Amino acid sequence: MSKEAEWNKRINIGVDSIDKAHRKLFLIVRRLMQLSKDENNGQWACAEGIKFFKNYAIEHFTDEETYMKSIGYEGYEMHKRLHDDMRFKTLPALEKDLNESNYSQESIHHFLGICLGWLTAHILIEDRAITGKIPNRWKTDNAGAEMDALENALTATIREIFRLQTEIVSEHYSGEDFGNSLIVRLTYCSKDRNRVQIFMVLEESLVLSAVSAMLGMPLTKMDNLVMNAGKELSLRIVEHLGVHCRLSSHYQLESSHIMTIVQFRKTFYLEIFDYSLLLNTGHGYLAFCVKLE
Repeated sequence: MSKEAEWNKRINIGVDSIDKAHRKLFLIVRRLMQLSKDENNGQWACAEGIKFFKNYAIEHFTDEETYMKSIGYEGYEMHKRLHDDMRFKTLPALEKDLNESNYSQESIHHFLGICLGWLTAHILIEDRAITGKIPNRWKTDNAGAEMDALENALTATIREIFRLQTEIVSEHYSGEDFGNSLIVRLTYCSKDRNRVQIFMVLEESLVLSAVSAMLGMPLTKMDNLVMNAGKELSLRIVEHLGVHCRLSSHYQLESSHIMTIVQFRKTFYLEIFDYSLLLNTGHGYLAFCVKLE
């Protein structure tokens, strides 16, 4: 069996029309990855290809939603909300970044990395749940006023600490890769032994920019000093957000440590998070994930 056949089998959910669309989406992404390496006309070709990818993805979402309704899928509302998050938040935010950077290679890689990661996680987790291959990952969806309050507090805190204007890219971050990052895991515990776990994923460019500003000198390497400073910044962000994460005065920091990307992904896909946000600071991406226990 060829590698291509094995890959197709891996992403198949058992519905021919959906499987065919998924294969085409991955084909488009692979083609865009090849074009992004072309220094001569890769930028223009990627701009056209990204528009095609977006239009095809949105068309596919509509078709998939029609299928879910036709079979009476119980998880339809939450699944559609994930599609809408990609439609109306993630793709527009990524497009804005592309346009503002004139389709720089960095912004193209952000687009491709996030879309590839989102597609992979969405198909293997959410789409497989449609046909009952696995249970639905999203048990609850903290939308509405509570989510708005958290988003507003988080963007305000990042603006205060990093002096950067920040926008929400996704309200349902699914572990997408957006480049080399510092990953910090914080665990808080109450006197009643209730725990809150928080994962902060900060793109290296954001950490370097923040620490450079703190020291008043340019830094280009993620050494121990920079990583420890980034870890401390993560703690300060959470400290400011205590009330919104249900961390009151009787919660104490139990542990904090830096994770590898392998450790993070292994943990992330085993957990169900109450909040999972992706933000763009203009100097790098940041993911903020909360699990209440």
